Amino acid sequence: MPGKLFLLTTLFSLLATAAFAEDRNLKAFPPAGEGQTRFVIMLPHKERGEDSNFQVEIFVGKEMLTDGVNLVHLGGTIEAKPLEGWGFTYYQVKKFGPVASTLIGVPEGTPQVSKFVTVPSLIIPYNSRIPLVVYVPEGGEVRYRIWQASEKTEQAHEG
Repeated sequence: MPGKLFLLTTLFSLLATAAFAEDRNLKAFPPAGEGQTRFVIMLPHKERGEDSNFQVEIFVGKEMLTDGVNLVHLGGTIEAKPLEGWGFTYYQVKKFGPVASTLIGVPEGTPQVSKFVTVPSLIIPYNSRIPLVVYVPEGGEVRYRIWQASEKTEQAHEG
């Protein structure tokens, strides 16, 4: 029984230390400014060296009614900003620009469809040790996708 107690105590200590480190790192990021919302992404933990096999794609946008036929994009950019004194980076969309759309003719009576319309996405290196913090205009959302490199590599040929 003492071995199990030691194991549980050690596990609890490790989890508490990880939670404290995440909380401490998150405190480095300022709250959202007026008209902005702060979103936080805590990526699944990877061992050192594993991070380089992954990337994160960040999408910032909002749900909008579209015609369901044309491709729709939201104006704006996701900018990387340094967090002074910490060595961390945060991401920000200052404002949403105008909506742009292709101009395909829509058949009469086509119902509108709700879609997540985004500014151009941003792909960044994976780092599971610090939170990803994204500031967006109120009413916006943040979504993300994790990309994983294949184990297989291909050889280029001279020529």
